[in-house]
Amino acid sequence: MRRRQALVAALGGLAAGCGYALVGKGVTTDPSIKRIGVPLFHNRTGRSDLDATVTQAVIEELQKRGRFTVVKEASGVDAVVEGDIVAYSTVPVNFTDEGGVSQATRYAITLTASVVYRKIGQKEPIWANNAFTLRDEYDMDTQATSYFDREQLSIGRLSQAFARNLVAAMLEAF
Repeated sequence: MRRRQALVAALGGLAAGCGYALVGKGVTTDPSIKRIGVPLFHNRTGRSDLDATVTQAVIEELQKRGRFTVVKEASGVDAVVEGDIVAYSTVPVNFTDEGGVSQATRYAITLTASVVYRKIGQKEPIWANNAFTLRDEYDMDTQATSYFDREQLSIGRLSQAFARNLVAAMLEAF
């Protein structure tokens, strides 16, 4: 009986050790960083307001972390996040054929940015990625009476997801 209890306890210990774990390499934020500047991302795409939408989403995501004061300028800060939005595309990914006319019903939007997170006074960045990319999709209604700008809504969703993933990558070493 005692042997059986030991076996059950050993198996329970092994089972407790199984499971999921985050694969990040730890927090990459220097504890001395208290104030982070996020100046307006440069927009090289021609899509208006994309820079403001993405920058605001990054600021809000950093503020959610609660460890930093986040400001919109690069002066008077301990670290800065600088970004260039280098690509934005909208492409149809699904079509319908009504009466011999093919019409797009689903679009994919992709956003790519070059981002550097650096501590002021240090030459080497804490984190950098020249092609940080995220994609989202949205459906387009084929009826003109129910049309509204779903691309703009998708840009909002994409910006929030982009910021969430970016901040996680920057701060959690993913």
